[in-house]
Amino acid sequence: MSANRLPLLPLLLAAVLLLPGCSLFGGDDGVEQAPPEKLYEKANNMLSSGDFRGSVRVYEALEARYPFSEQARQGQLDVMYAYYKSGQKESALDAADEFVRENPTHPRIDYAMYIKGLVQFERTPNILERWFNTDLTERPPQDARASFLAFQQLIERYPTSDYVHDARERMIYLRNRLAAYEVHVADYYLRRRAYVAALNRARYCIENYDGAPAVSQALDVMIAAYDGVGLTDLADQARATYALNYPDGRPVREDRAWWKFW
Repeated sequence: MSANRLPLLPLLLAAVLLLPGCSLFGGDDGVEQAPPEKLYEKANNMLSSGDFRGSVRVYEALEARYPFSEQARQGQLDVMYAYYKSGQKESALDAADEFVRENPTHPRIDYAMYIKGLVQFERTPNILERWFNTDLTERPPQDARASFLAFQQLIERYPTSDYVHDARERMIYLRNRLAAYEVHVADYYLRRRAYVAALNRARYCIENYDGAPAVSQALDVMIAAYDGVGLTDLADQARATYALNYPDGRPVREDRAWWKFW
């Protein structure tokens, strides 16, 4: 190559960078230059087709470039679900909290609250856990309480919301999950003869998760714990309560896992 042609290289590079629609530094085919209507349409189409991470990028571009547009406002709702489906849990929660904080009178607040509960709803077992038949009731509930509270707030504040039915169903299973864990811990203390600690956990289960299948087991723990500390009168009262509520003996537990309700 002759020396007099070398200066053409920087000129060619500059020309490439100036080409319309090109984005050498991570753009999305000129998406940042599109009007808000086009940006929202593109993000919505990507979300509908299952390209959740791609839709997140476009929703974020829409919010950054046109923060006060109606499309950006709608995008704030849509991106919560996109975050959730793409596994970006913290981003989904942050987006929901921010929307509720900045739009306290918006008619879709119930959706943001529903997403918060959905994001924190406990996951199903992974492949290894299924293979080894892991019992999730023995695992600390982690986000289950937060999910339960989010759904509870949704139902209390927006009882006519379209999301109430699903939220209520999930709350039932979360209640059962939390109750089962309390009994698991109570039984742990009982087997180590920590009777007071066992009583406290069993009582908490009965008082807070009425109707859960694990309540009968909590009563079992209470009876054994009262017997363990020599409080026979209280043990007899617990036996009478058990007989009154479960005259046919302990209820048969469903074989279906607590998380398989859909």
